[in-house]
Amino acid sequence: MGRFTAFRFTVDASPSQVVVLARHAGASRFAFNQCLALVKEALDVKRRGVPVVVPWSGFDLINAFNSWKCSARAGRRFVVDAAGSVEVVVTGLSWRAQVCQQVCEEAAVDLGRGLAAWAESRRGKRSGRRVGFPTFKRKARTRPSFRIRCTTKAGRASIRVGDPTAGPRSVCLPRIGVLRVREDTRRLRRMIRTGRAHIRYATVSARAGRWTITVTVQAAALHPARQHPPRPDGGGGWVGVDRGLAALVVAADTTGRQVLRVDDAPRPLRTALPRLRRLSRQVSRKRRGSRNRAEAVARLAQAHHRVANIRRHFLHKVANRLVKTHDRLVLEDLHTAGMLRNRRLAAAISDPGWADLARIIGYQQRWRGGQTTPAPRWYPSTKMCSACATIGPALPLSVRIFRCQECGHTADRDVNAAVNLAVWAEHHHAQTRDPEVRGPVTNASRGDGSGQRPRAGETSPDDGGTLPPRISVTAGTPEKGGVS
Repeated sequence: MGRFTAFRFTVDASPSQVVVLARHAGASRFAFNQCLALVKEALDVKRRGVPVVVPWSGFDLINAFNSWKCSARAGRRFVVDAAGSVEVVVTGLSWRAQVCQQVCEEAAVDLGRGLAAWAESRRGKRSGRRVGFPTFKRKARTRPSFRIRCTTKAGRASIRVGDPTAGPRSVCLPRIGVLRVREDTRRLRRMIRTGRAHIRYATVSARAGRWTITVTVQAAALHPARQHPPRPDGGGGWVGVDRGLAALVVAADTTGRQVLRVDDAPRPLRTALPRLRRLSRQVSRKRRGSRNRAEAVARLAQAHHRVANIRRHFLHKVANRLVKTHDRLVLEDLHTAGMLRNRRLAAAISDPGWADLARIIGYQQRWRGGQTTPAPRWYPSTKMCSACATIGPALPLSVRIFRCQECGHTADRDVNAAVNLAVWAEHHHAQTRDPEVRGPVTNASRGDGSGQRPRAGETSPDDGGTLPPRISVTAGTPEKGGVS
């Protein structure tokens, strides 16, 4: 199965290149707002009873914007000759030749996706939180970003990584030129050179005073040596993953054996909280609209960006450790948004990044041919005995040892929950069968089935991911801890 993956690089841009990147980001924002204005204008005309076609899909919005940018509504000029006569000359957008036109087209595509999501959410065909109607993007509150597709002309790609004329640490974009990057591009260049990856598009964005470029590629499936071997039909081999605050991750199998425990989570938000408070006070003391306030806001954004990077890096290490060693994982479907309503535990719950960990484990497991199953949200994994399946009363957050009142079984609270999750997955997949194929019923992941793009060649074992991380794995029961 082919997979989509992204490589992010930090751009080492010159002052002139920063101006060019900001111009493209502004063009993307302008195109989005103008397309939205055309949609609202057409909707107003339609409400009056006048038959009109409302541009709704991305393709229709691209055509509507291209027609508008060359019309007199986009720009015109009055020319007065020597005789005093005035002539109106249609110019359209005067700056449209200074930016890559794909930036505006991709902005129209984004608006089309937003309109489709709003329509599906309104009809009840979209799960999750209700999606509102798209709104105009403001320059002060919108992160500068734009996207460019990769096209091929005369056998030469428009987006090139490590071009021989520009050096290995460079990315070449159309209408922008060569951008120097700080990270090594060796792995991506090797995959492109051998035909194991094809560039689809590049996204350039600015955050915390730094410009980054994300190259999204369609890569081949991982090498068989990096994938999990196929298992025979059956419900065994499941490992339950319990996420908590005392221990970020506790994994155990159905036999009660603890296979992984991560107690040394970095907690980046708690560590950086004094600095974030000090920087926030500095921002509030500066006058609005002043240069000092802009610099203080940039420092605060850099501190928040560092917190997010530390958390994301550690979550990837934990996910790699789980995915590389186990092919069947089951996680709780935690209602994180509801848990954050507890004002005493909101900061401690949001710091570990439980939702991001589940998302990373999900797509990495699909890459390696494994399985990830979410347990029901109201499954009593914490207060159920893993030995006799007796459901007891709810445990206070301070109780870290589970003791069954029926059979007297005693175990660590997190380990007991992980074992219950593994047992639930084993029973669930053993009972759910497809009568046609006589195997477990699984839903196709995104990218499977019909409509899939042609596959590239097979990747090498070196392209499977990062090296196994060094995570302290300790056994036993912690003496002190927080909430599970």
